Amino acid sequence: MALLNVLCYPDPRLHKVAKPVGQVDARVKKIVADMAETMYEAPGVGLAATQVDIHERIVVIDVSDEQNELRVFINPEIIWSSPEKKSWREGCLSVPDFYDEVERPAQVKVRALDLDGKEFEIDADGLLAVCLQHEMDHLQGKVFVEYLSMLKRTRVSQKLKKRAKELLGER
Repeated sequence: MALLNVLCYPDPRLHKVAKPVGQVDARVKKIVADMAETMYEAPGVGLAATQVDIHERIVVIDVSDEQNELRVFINPEIIWSSPEKKSWREGCLSVPDFYDEVERPAQVKVRALDLDGKEFEIDADGLLAVCLQHEMDHLQGKVFVEYLSMLKRTRVSQKLKKRAKELLGER
């Protein structure tokens, strides 16, 4: 396994739309293992392949307190979402040290493939529902800050660009 480099907003590669995975094979399983290691190391509760510059429809999530319940979603799709909305304070490994409220459907039903290539469906609410929607947005090239006002997006973008320049200047 290997730690992967997480892209930081406003990197344009975060806006690429991910392609469906054709076959769940050893290559995909290695990507999943590397993504899981990267997510746990960060630490985070979810990671989409887009965030590590792999533009395939792969998501890993672990919302357990002990971080020992890895869930893998290959080619995930939301097949139902509740009309009821809920607001959550979200953060993102691609937008470090920034959190804000985002309103999303309170419940979703997702269809995906598991690591064995078998199709499954899951009903999700709470943090799992938020995380699924957040990570699936990444697969569509959307970062959570795009739900915020233009002023907040601009501030976040400028702050992260400045931080990146400072880090490059230190080397």
